[in-house]
Amino acid sequence: MRVVYVSTIERGGPLTHLRQLAPRVAAAGMDVRVLCASEELAESFRRLDVPAVAVPVRHKLDLAGAAALWPHLEDADVVHTHDRRAGLFGRLAGRARRARVVHTLHGMPEEIAARIGREDAPDPPGVSRGRIAWLVQGYLRVESALTRLGHVVAPSQAMADFMVAHGFPARLVHVIPYGVEVDANGARPARDGVMVAGVAANLEHWKGIDVLLEAARLARRPLRLEIYGTGSLWDELERQSRELGVEARFHGFVSDMTGPLAALDVLVQPSRADNLPLAILEAMAAGLPVVGTRVGGIPELVLDGETGVLVEPERPEALAAALDSLAESAERRDELGRRGQERVRQRFSADGIAARTVALYEELCGSST
Repeated sequence: MRVVYVSTIERGGPLTHLRQLAPRVAAAGMDVRVLCASEELAESFRRLDVPAVAVPVRHKLDLAGAAALWPHLEDADVVHTHDRRAGLFGRLAGRARRARVVHTLHGMPEEIAARIGREDAPDPPGVSRGRIAWLVQGYLRVESALTRLGHVVAPSQAMADFMVAHGFPARLVHVIPYGVEVDANGARPARDGVMVAGVAANLEHWKGIDVLLEAARLARRPLRLEIYGTGSLWDELERQSRELGVEARFHGFVSDMTGPLAALDVLVQPSRADNLPLAILEAMAAGLPVVGTRVGGIPELVLDGETGVLVEPERPEALAAALDSLAESAERRDELGRRGQERVRQRFSADGIAARTVALYEELCGSST
């Protein structure tokens, strides 16, 4: 079976997921090829022994880039796309090539992402009603129509439920979460009494970093924040941390979180909205406890009191209390981390997720729908 993956983005969680998935699908006996955004990315897949070709599609009107996908889809049995541009052009071309088409919908536009699992969630500040109306009445209908070209994968049940509630055909929606490799070590460094909490996220409103900074101000126990990621709110968040007197270091985007995670005591995901954050899975795989919010697919990863602590979104006082509770006991942090690592090993291993994906391909190629 020939599987062609299409990705048009330069970085981010979908690419991290694809680097985990593609070599394992190839190892299962599939003939795999990746079409990606640049020669540098293509080389990163080749280093994993996965054939890859750079086919840039730079924007939604890049018809020349879209046309360049066509010859690389010849003889494909499955075309699996991983971002919005790829999902538009790759699905159309894949269907025209008579391949089975699969699209992983990694997330929703941030203006409506908070509605995943929270239909009554407030709209982000500064977003017009017209924009919200277009996304709900226009964008979601377009995505639903594109889904009918094949099948769609949702990384979380919360995401799948949201999609079906907004008109996506339930029979075409499949839930397959992300997978990660488990760090067999998972040892945490010795501390001098200051707990180190990290967050890896886009510095945008829906990720709630401002809530975390306020929680750090309210925390009773010594706390240092390590913040990884970039985004439009960087300067504003740095200014907020200074004004609050919070010890926080901003590192920018980091492609490999292995080293940073090893230096943390806890990972925090203070999101107002989320799907299935890969950062949480990576932290759990490294033996870190997680403090997260009850939004989107986060409760599908973090079991409250077993692998971490869950709080309501936009509640800095609750987030501060959760951080204080973990700062009180290194033994509790270690126990939560061990349980989280075991949960990843049982439910979210990269090998297990690849096997589920291959099973989906085989099911689709063996059916007439």
